This record gives sequence, C-alpha cells and structure tokens, in this order.
Amino acid sequence: MTSQATEVELEDLLHQALRAAERDARWAVRSEGMWCHAVPREGTQREQGWKLHVSATVASAPAVLAKALDVLVRGDSAFKFARSLDQVRVLNSRGAPRGSSGKVVTVYPSSDEEAVRLAQELHRATEGLDGPRIMSDQPYAAHSLVHYRYGAFVGRRRLSQDGLLIWYFLDPDGNPVEDRRTGQYEPPSWAVCPFPASVPAPPRPAQAPAKPVVIGGRFAVREAIRHTNKGGVYRGSDVRTGEPVVIKEARPHVDTDDTGRDVRDWLRAEARTLEKLKGLGLAPEPLTQFEHGGHLFLALEEIPGVALRNWVAEHFRDVGSERYRAEALAMAGRLVDLVAAAHAHGCVLRDLTPGNIMVLPDGELRLIDLELAVLADDDALPTRLGTPGFSAPERLTDAPVSPTADYYSLGATLCFVLAGKVPQLLSEEPAGRPDEERLAAWLDACAAPLALPPALAEVILGLMRDDPAERWDPARARTALRAASPLPPVGDAAGPARDGQDVEAAVAGIVDHLVDSMTPEDDQRLWPVSTTAGETGPCTVQQGAAGVLAVLTRYFALTGDTRLPELISTAGHWMVRRTDTRSARPGLHFGARGTAWALYEAGRAVDDPRLVEHALELALAPQVTTPSHDITHGTAGSGLAAVHLWHRTGDARFAELAVEAADRLAAAAQRDASGVSWAVPAEAAAQEAGKRYLGFAHGAAGVGCFLLAASAVSGREDHRELALASGELLVANALRIGEAAQWPAHSSDAPTAPYWCHGSAGIGSFLLRLWQATGDDRFGELARRGTYAVTEQASRAGGAQCHGLAGNGDFLLDMADATGDPAYRARAEELARLILAEGAWRRGHVVFPNEYGDVSTSWSDGSAGILAFLLRIRHTEPRHWMVQSPV
Repeated sequence: MTSQATEVELEDLLHQALRAAERDARWAVRSEGMWCHAVPREGTQREQGWKLHVSATVASAPAVLAKALDVLVRGDSAFKFARSLDQVRVLNSRGAPRGSSGKVVTVYPSSDEEAVRLAQELHRATEGLDGPRIMSDQPYAAHSLVHYRYGAFVGRRRLSQDGLLIWYFLDPDGNPVEDRRTGQYEPPSWAVCPFPASVPAPPRPAQAPAKPVVIGGRFAVREAIRHTNKGGVYRGSDVRTGEPVVIKEARPHVDTDDTGRDVRDWLRAEARTLEKLKGLGLAPEPLTQFEHGGHLFLALEEIPGVALRNWVAEHFRDVGSERYRAEALAMAGRLVDLVAAAHAHGCVLRDLTPGNIMVLPDGELRLIDLELAVLADDDALPTRLGTPGFSAPERLTDAPVSPTADYYSLGATLCFVLAGKVPQLLSEEPAGRPDEERLAAWLDACAAPLALPPALAEVILGLMRDDPAERWDPARARTALRAASPLPPVGDAAGPARDGQDVEAAVAGIVDHLVDSMTPEDDQRLWPVSTTAGETGPCTVQQGAAGVLAVLTRYFALTGDTRLPELISTAGHWMVRRTDTRSARPGLHFGARGTAWALYEAGRAVDDPRLVEHALELALAPQVTTPSHDITHGTAGSGLAAVHLWHRTGDARFAELAVEAADRLAAAAQRDASGVSWAVPAEAAAQEAGKRYLGFAHGAAGVGCFLLAASAVSGREDHRELALASGELLVANALRIGEAAQWPAHSSDAPTAPYWCHGSAGIGSFLLRLWQATGDDRFGELARRGTYAVTEQASRAGGAQCHGLAGNGDFLLDMADATGDPAYRARAEELARLILAEGAWRRGHVVFPNEYGDVSTSWSDGSAGILAFLLRIRHTEPRHWMVQSPV
C-alpha cells in the first residue's frame, strides 16, 4: 500500500466517523505535514493543560483510530492523529525520540473534567488493542493505550538562555516554563493531576537507587550504557557468579511491522544467533533471556574494551597521527579476518558498523549487537533496517540475504578506521554520478592530508562497489592490505593537481541554491536550516538569516552579480521587520549585534539607507542583561561587533560600548597561576556551571580575541594585559601530540576535535593574532602547531564552519595571510577539495550534508559558512566575523 493510499485510508476514518455521528458541520478538518487536525468550529480551546495521547502499532492503528474517533467526534475537544501508517511506523521506530514516540493520537481536552471523561472512554474503547507505552506520559491504567501529561496545546515558542527556540507554557504567575518532551513523565510541581491514581510505570533498571535493582532474579543493574526508544542497554553483574554482564532490553510494540513482530522478536533472533556462535570467540557468550515488567531482556557476558567507533577517535587523539596510521592498518587486517571468520561459520552479519565491534584491551575484536545477523539454517526476519553509510544500498531495499552486503559494510568500516569517517553522499537530483565514483573522488581528496596510498583506496573501493557481484571478498582484501604496508610518511602521498574550476562551479551552485531557496513569504524562516541540534532565532548569524545575508553581501561585492541587490534588500527588510530595536539579545552569533553587523554591511553594499539606519539602531539598542561572557552568546561577542562597527562608522558610541564590554569581562575574570579565564555562571547554564572553557566560541580564546581588539580602541593596558593572560592560559593547557598542538574543551579534560568552536582552529586563530600583536613566538609556535592538528584530522571532519573544514580552512588562510607562507594556503585548498567531494548536485544547486546528514543553508553548519571559506580560497578576502583594520 502506498503512502498516499494509507493517508486516504486513515483520514477517511475521520470522515466516516463524522458522518456516522452527523457532526460534519461541527468540525474544521485540515491536513498538515504528518498530522490530520480536527478542531470544533465553536467554542474556545485552551492554550495549555492536561493532554491525552493514544498509542498504536502499524497493525493496530486503523482499529485504534476508529474506536478513538467514535469517542472524540461526539465531544468538543480538539485532536490530531498521524495521517498515514508510514507516519505511525516512524513514530514507533526504534530510532524515534523517546519523548514523542508512540503518540499516534493527541487530544487537547477543553477542561480537566473533560480530560478525565475522555481518558476513561478512550481507555474502554481501545482496551485490548496493541500499542507501546509512551515514555513521556503516565499511563491511564495498567496496559492502557491512553496516556496523559501536562503541556502546551498551542505552538508557543521563545528563546532560551542559550539562544535556542523552545516550546513553553506558563506557570500560575504567568512565567514561561519550558515544555520539555523527554523520555520521562515530569509534570510541573504546581499542576494538580485530575486523573485517578494509576498503575506506576514499569521499573526502570537504569534509575537504580544506591542498592542495585535485581532483575530476572539474577542480575544486579549498575548503570545504563544507553537509552533508545526500543529499550535500554545496561551494565550489571550476575549475583550468582559475580561476573560482569550486559543486559539488553526490548520494549513491547516498538518498531512493530505489519505482521505484529516488534523489537522483542529481533532480540530473540540475536539470542538464537549468539547461542549458535557460542564458544567460537566471535561474539559475547549469551547467558539467558527473561521478562521483567512486561519487557524482554537478554543477558550477555560483558566484553571488556571499547567500541571500535570510540577506539578510532580516542586512539588517534592519544597516540598521534603517525603511530595511529600504522596501528590502523593492523586493525584493518583484523577486521577483514573477523568478517571472514563469521562467514566461515555461516553467519551473515547484515549490520557491520564500527559501533557493533568491540576492541579488547589486547586489540582483538568481537562482534556485538547481532540482532540482524542471520545463520545459514535460520529463517531471516525481513528487514530494511541498517545503518546509512555502512549498510549496502540493496540491504535497505529488502534484498535477499547475501554475504556481499557484508563486503560493502566491511569496506565502509575500513574507510572509517583508516580515514576517520565515511563520507555522507547525499542523493543527487537528477541521479548522476554513481556512488562508487563519488567515493573515489572523496578518497582522492584524502590522499594529500591523510597520505592514503592508492592501494588502500583500492581496497575500500573494491569492497564498496555499487554492483554486489563485483565486490571484493575478504580474501582479496586481505591480500591487497598486506601489499599496502608499510604506509608512507604524511606528506609523501601527493594528491592530484587542484582545479580552480571545481571551486568556481561549486561557488556558483551554492549561490544558486541560496538565491532560489530564499522564501520571504515565510514568516518563520527566510532560508531553510537544519534544526536537528536545536533552532535559533530567525535573524541570527549562527543559524538564521544574518549568516546567509553576510556571505551573499560579500559575494555581491566580489562579483557584482545583478541578481543580488534586490535579493539583499528583500532579505534585509525581512529581518528589519523581525528585529526589535528597543531591546536586544547579547552575543555575536546568537545575538542582535551580529544581526546588526550583517544588516549594516548589506545596507552599505546595496545603498539602502533604511537598512543601515536600522542596523545602527539595533546595534545601539539596550541589551538584555547576560551572565554569559563568550563570543557566541555573551559580552565578548557583543563587544567584538561594537569594535567592528566603530571601525566602520567612527561613531564614538560604539567605542564606548566596546570599552564597557571589556570592563565587564575584566570584572568577571578569574585568575590563577596558569592565566585568566571566565567560568560559566550557574545562571547561564546550570549544568555547565564553573567550567572554564578554552575555545573561541565559548571560552578564553574568543574572550581574549575581543579584549585584544578592544585594547586598540580603549588604548588601555589592562585590557591588553587580560588578552595576554588569556593567551598564557592557552599556552599552559596546550597538549603537544607529535607535531600538533591540541586543547581540551575546558581545563583538565581530554583534547577535543580541532574545530573553531572549542579546538585548535579557533584557539589558533586567537594565538595567531596575539603573536602578531606581541611578537611572542610562543603564541606563534602554538598557532603553527595548531595547523598540524586541523590538517591531520581533515579526513575526519565535515564541511561546516563551527565543527568542520570551513572553519579549519579559514584558520589556515589566516596563517597564510599572516606569515606569507604559501604552504598554508595549499593546505587550505586541500580542505576545500574534501568539502567539494561531499557536495551533491540537485537541480543545478550544490548542497552539503551537515554533521547530522541534513542539508542546511546556515552559517554554522551549512552552505553559507562553506561558501564564505570558498570565496576566500578564490578571492583572498578577509575572514567573516573578525575585526579588520579601518578602511
């Protein structure tokens, strides 16, 4: 049945119920996104209160919905339901968010009394039908499909302290309270529950008190390894033997298919596979299956060590690039042997990934999470389940079980071990280059920064052929790997000549995408962005219109593209209508002065006095008091924008604002023997309180960079001295691993990835400027070492500014400009090639995946930030959002 047919089928149930109750005229019905909404035409609906949810499986959804509608259409409370069985499947999938999973029907009762009546009637109507427990809610009764929670009925959102849009309701005093959709039932303390006492939620082993909970009469639970919608994975011990165990949980009715099978069937399949592999040293030894609180559990021996996914990141971090490369080649050989051994015992894995392989302390490997594995004498459960990037394409389309799919997964896992990631190859429209051709281009781009010999690339490509019949088997891969050793030193493997036409074509494709995707008629978003990691205000630099506008303004200044003046003016006035000059949020990337910066430059570029005027009013608006000190959200970011606007306008008011910001930071500075830092205040982020971040976005590097710029405005030695003390803190916390300098995110932590946000690229950008200002070679030497960190990890990064190659490349270009050494520009161009290799063409546009696999236009994680870096590659322009000398 197609998605369209199932939508019609489910929505037809509503119209049938309305006709049967003779209530068609009473209800307004609309379909929107994944939901069908029904609202009474008369009466006033509440904005918040106790809401009801009814769960269902794919198999039970038509019956559950039909019975629920019989109750609902006779009442006066608004409701919505999932429009299609496909949407029900998504809501109940193993990967669904635990805070929203299972909510097939949502009811917004017109009163608390109505909520109680409807809950009782819906429970009676759906009793005996199947549906998962909704983790964010309280069940109405034991085994009931009906659940309740307190929450917002209407879509009210506001900006949180960290600059992200959140849903909220009001407390009795009218204060906004975040409407958190988590995997736990957490009603506000002041909300009086109108429902009769119900059966408590099933026991949650992960929430064990000081005395461990014993489940299955035998296993004491110590801690949770992870929680997902399908159930948790826990560490514990066998009380009979004292041996450590891992316990896997499967919740009823999650990921149910059309036949009624759910994640419990997959856990039983894993138990059967492990039983047949017992004693072979390939996988954990199974102990027993049992039920507890209605959930199915499987207890296994605990495998000591770390998941291969973690080993790749942590081992590279701990031993440095040269040693890691040699050990990664040995690891690749062990992976080939592991898959060959599994196949020799008749086991097809179907989900081989770096997360499903454990590395023991001695380097040996074990397979874990074998729920999709199939043995020769097993009846395989049909599935499209898999892991994007690692599962063979045919595996995700119900292809018959075949070891050739494991060959593909082996190739992807080898790629992950050797290069640190598998490229995200977004689909192209129309379909163009084969995936294996695009993978070859990405591996080609890895050649210089990674020193990946052609022989290793050939192994990966051979295993990952698009045609399953052409894929290499493990024996051929093993032979080729042996021939590839030893690896050449970094720098000895030369990449192909760079082609400036590739950059020009990509720039044109990105600009076309930004031009064509602008939607000024949309009241919420001017350009499409990814909201997987949260959503900022619509006009910010980080994720809003200001970031895109700034880059298009720069592109217009460089090229004179005649399409852009009108577009820039339209975008600017869209932002003018949505920014309040009476009060402004602080910060550069999440605050109003970053928006003002972009509007000012746009207005100047297209000679629009209204944009310039509004930009200056916004920049001078009183700022909301902030406890944050940093560049992105706080005082340093506001101050940096004030310095820029002072340089651009000569307006003494901006100089005063910059000096005030520097003085506030001076008053908040905390000194110790290693230098000066700014601890996160509890009122800014309670869970982060007291942490002393080092990076540019949130820590000492960004604050120090502003103070250095502010000292040139104020002429005060105390501001300059604070900037120097920030540099001293970074010198004291530098970690030298081989030739590279890396830093932890905050003091006394392990080194973090070398990105702008927390790592070497952002910290190096400040130290470079401090070296230029002081001539102190300690700062210059650490900046140079920071370039090794961003180059060594180039193949592991995505393309973005905040956490990726664009921000890292901007740092390399800064080094090239400051030192005159062309080697830094050459390395930046290699990073550009890696970015371009993950680009996808869609109807003449070029788009890129962010770290979540989404397409976004934003500055921080999308096309705008990438475009800014590529423009610097082609035109040697100054860096965005950094203070330049007055023109």
